[in-house]
Amino acid sequence: MEGVTEPCFRDLVLARNPPDVLGGAFTEFARVVQVPLARSSLREHLGPRRWPAPVGLQLMGSDADLMAESARRAVEVGAPLVDLNFGCPAKGALKTCAGSALLREPRRVEELVRACAEALVDRPLTAKIRAGFDDDLLLEDLARAAEAGGASMLTVHCRTRAEGYQEAVDWSRLARAAASVSIPVCGNGGVRVHADLERLRRETGCRYSMVGRAALGDPWIFGGVRVRAAEAARFLVEYAEALAASGGFRRLGVAGRVKQLAQFWSAGGLICGERASWLREGDPDRLLARLNELAGGAYEIPRRSAAAVHTNDR
Repeated sequence: MEGVTEPCFRDLVLARNPPDVLGGAFTEFARVVQVPLARSSLREHLGPRRWPAPVGLQLMGSDADLMAESARRAVEVGAPLVDLNFGCPAKGALKTCAGSALLREPRRVEELVRACAEALVDRPLTAKIRAGFDDDLLLEDLARAAEAGGASMLTVHCRTRAEGYQEAVDWSRLARAAASVSIPVCGNGGVRVHADLERLRRETGCRYSMVGRAALGDPWIFGGVRVRAAEAARFLVEYAEALAASGGFRRLGVAGRVKQLAQFWSAGGLICGERASWLREGDPDRLLARLNELAGGAYEIPRRSAAAVHTNDR
């Protein structure tokens, strides 16, 4: 999800899903490593627009003091809530003992949650964990640690760190987590279509459902709306426009981000059956022109804005 769910994509999804359909969203995680995050960086993660549905600012780190100060600053720049990531399985997170590395130490999870909860005066703090590191034996301990630290809600990804993003999921782990705490639990993992949202809640006792990769393929999954190919193409063209207008992406970078979505895209039947040809297209102008034609040809994607270069241009 990193590198996609920044404001350009997230705002388009929120614009298409009212708050009674999509109750909230989170930023991609902001890494807290050696110093508290600068307010300018936190503002960039939140983006300039505000929505009726809250967008939580997600932090990931392992130093309680740095995390707490970053949480305070997040509120100062307008975050309606702060979320702590204990689920990222990336090597970089493990190397700095952050993300899912902390799943081996429930006591440290509690300490980090408590430090950030105490730093927030009038804003809720939430936390996200995986079912465990190599196995799920500490699942209930981790859930209770987040609750004891002061989390208002716990999101549980039903795979362990070792399982990564494998297709198989075990929702019984979500049920175990929900039964072990009194705070609301949000279940994550294995939601592929709209009907899975309610099925997950019904089968696990989770109060909420979270969608990750499935939303990259169908931004309308939350309401179960089935769009036509032209509307699906318009979303991708507007995404390309937003990336170009942000000033952070050259034409090739814009096309690369569109291809990143194309790997998952299912909305409108737009790419199904032709996915390989979309992903193989090496000319960004041809790729974007093809999308524009499918969208009705009413868009003009700028080559680059005069704005400052976006820090995610990589």
